Amino acid sequence: MGLNYWEIMRAKTSYLLGIFLFSSVLLNGQDATKLLREGNEAYKKGEYLKAEESYRKAEAAEKSYNQNYNLGNSIYQQRRMSEAAERYKTAAEQTTDKVQKGNAYYNMGNALLEGGNLEGAINAYKNALRSNPQDEEAKYNLSQAFRRQKQEQQKQEQQQQQQNDKQQSQSQDDKEQKKEEDDQNNEQQNSSPSSPAEDQKEQSALAPTSLTKEEADQLLKIMAQEEQKVQQKLKKDPKKAYLHGKDW
Repeated sequence: MGLNYWEIMRAKTSYLLGIFLFSSVLLNGQDATKLLREGNEAYKKGEYLKAEESYRKAEAAEKSYNQNYNLGNSIYQQRRMSEAAERYKTAAEQTTDKVQKGNAYYNMGNALLEGGNLEGAINAYKNALRSNPQDEEAKYNLSQAFRRQKQEQQKQEQQQQQQNDKQQSQSQDDKEQKKEEDDQNNEQQNSSPSSPAEDQKEQSALAPTSLTKEEADQLLKIMAQEEQKVQQKLKKDPKKAYLHGKDW
């Protein structure tokens, strides 16, 4: 077709204006007809706010496809996309003509797409093709919307994967850090001095055991007997007593 995506959108709007913006409409009264003409003249001059005011007054006199469609065009040019889309939707619902309905849905898709509502734009383009399957511009814009949707999905999946990888890496780092801390704590516990309770236990094991009176008496008796044996042995062999002394 030789036109890029945005040029197709602008060309479509211009084409629709040529068909409908200056079409004859039956209004209730001479004033409504005059208001519609004033809106058309203002639109041609690029005075979109003034055109909007005239179209609103004309629409108040008679609610019809042409009034809402032209009003949607003037709002679209002021970049109020969500509001423009609503006017195109209303226009599509007010006609049974398939071409008119398809054009209204097409411009509705353009407004939603520029407003960032990708899913809504896709549905609008589908409705445009249901009404007018021969609309090549609607087919083109629908394909572009699908392509953008796929790109956004891939971007979201990539961001989610990066987030998952980051969380997994952080979790692994936390595990390793905890392991290092546990190892250090274990080393400190193994090398730390014993507790007072443990020291007391060791001292108790090394301390002499307290004897009862009976055990002490028995021990003294044994020692006395041994001493008596030594004395008797010395009496028999006095020289041997000196053999146990130190050498001087």
